[in-house]
Amino acid sequence: MTIRTAGIVCTGVLALAGAGGVLADNGKEKIKFNAADQAAARTALLRSSDLGGTGWQGGRIKPDLSSLTCPDYHPKQSDLVLTGAAESYFRRGTAKADVQGVDVEVQVLETARMVALDWRRAVLAPGLLPCLRRSLVSSLGSQAKLISFKRIAFPRLATYSRAYRAAINASASGQSERLFTDVIFVGRGRSEVTLTIDGLTKTAISAADGRLARLVLKRFRV
Repeated sequence: MTIRTAGIVCTGVLALAGAGGVLADNGKEKIKFNAADQAAARTALLRSSDLGGTGWQGGRIKPDLSSLTCPDYHPKQSDLVLTGAAESYFRRGTAKADVQGVDVEVQVLETARMVALDWRRAVLAPGLLPCLRRSLVSSLGSQAKLISFKRIAFPRLATYSRAYRAAINASASGQSERLFTDVIFVGRGRSEVTLTIDGLTKTAISAADGRLARLVLKRFRV
């Protein structure tokens, strides 16, 4: 599964890690986009009408394929071929909205075997959790503090499913607030998805996790 540090803004004060990208070893995965797989990746993306509530802004953005590495985490990528990639990002400025940011990246690999290899090497690797935690801490800055980052239960919606949750204390204008970000990885066939959702309550983002992941999976073509 491809992972990067990316920005999702919670209540205007916090940039978090999450969402897709390239985990690099000595050689990055090969990029050979084709029209059919690019279209399939775009079709699976979320739209603002999927999110519920009001005030959402955003849409499709260029996928960020920058690398994330840690000293003890270098999953092999050089024998994988990326044939499609698309990303959409939404947020809303309503200060007290329970769910405030959603990012989804869909990537298509050349074969289903490559997805299986990527999952075993990247997501199941013991170095993933500490690497993501380290990246989160370095991204938060002086106005926020990571309280916890751990794996959470998530339904088996596809061949591959795994989820993590960050709890953060953020301060602005002398006030402190607890924020949450869930990072969900799912995969099936030749497709991989990273879904990042953040907001103010665990209940709200947990409900959004399953609903939005199911919606993306329903749109898979490959």
